[in-house]
Amino acid sequence: MERQFSLEKTVDNSGIRSTASPSRSRQMLNKVPEITIFFWIIKIMATTVGETAADLLNAKLNLGLTYTSLVMTVLFLITLFFQFRANKYVPRNYWLVVVLISVVGTLISDNLVDNLGVALRTTTIVFSIALAATFIAWYVSEKTLSIHSIYTSKREAFYWLAILFTFALGTSGGDYIAEGFKIGYLNSALIFAALIGIVTVAYYFFKLNEVTAFWIAYILTRPLGASLGDFLSQPHADGGLNLGTEGTSIIFLVTILSLVIFLTRTGMDKTLIPIEEDGSAEISG
Repeated sequence: MERQFSLEKTVDNSGIRSTASPSRSRQMLNKVPEITIFFWIIKIMATTVGETAADLLNAKLNLGLTYTSLVMTVLFLITLFFQFRANKYVPRNYWLVVVLISVVGTLISDNLVDNLGVALRTTTIVFSIALAATFIAWYVSEKTLSIHSIYTSKREAFYWLAILFTFALGTSGGDYIAEGFKIGYLNSALIFAALIGIVTVAYYFFKLNEVTAFWIAYILTRPLGASLGDFLSQPHADGGLNLGTEGTSIIFLVTILSLVIFLTRTGMDKTLIPIEEDGSAEISG
């Protein structure tokens, strides 16, 4: 049986140092993975699946936008329930939630634009404000936005709400740039890839704050993945490679599944909590 403990922490930019002590309250280890290259690969692919799967269910299977949204929202809430019940990071649970939340975030944006006639520029602004408000509330409540400190249900709730708005914002912002400015799917993907590259350079060479760099990159990977999904799936006449939503979704889902199995077996993306002689535990960033 795993040792149960609560965490008394001091948070700074480099990580979290915590003291382990018995507690009757709900106790968890960090609920999200370490940020490795596999994290970003799966995240971008999950984003692409969110774009192509939403189109597949809506158009190709004739469920319609409303029924597709209802079905995917129910599936998302079920998986989120099991994610919250776990007391540590479990790859299959976590990444299934990410895939489904990417679909739901896409559908929220699509419903506002296609069903309610809200302009993409407006939805982009609205989701930007919603995401900023989530970050402000999270920071005011917890004094940190670090994903290395997701070990309470409250912080996890803030985390997934922020993730939902990043997907919705990425969908609206990506579509607004690709369609509103008529620059095409590939050019749009290249623009967002270049922006992520700038963030990476700023982090490694100009000491951009780790938390800030992470969230900017996380937001940008959504329109990057969506643009890649459209580029791969759309017909040649529309500037795509004509792989179709079915083919693109299957290729990326198989790749995601393979990587999740690999991470489950190796455990290389799990947060390490070394126990020191004085009984304290350190969660490093």
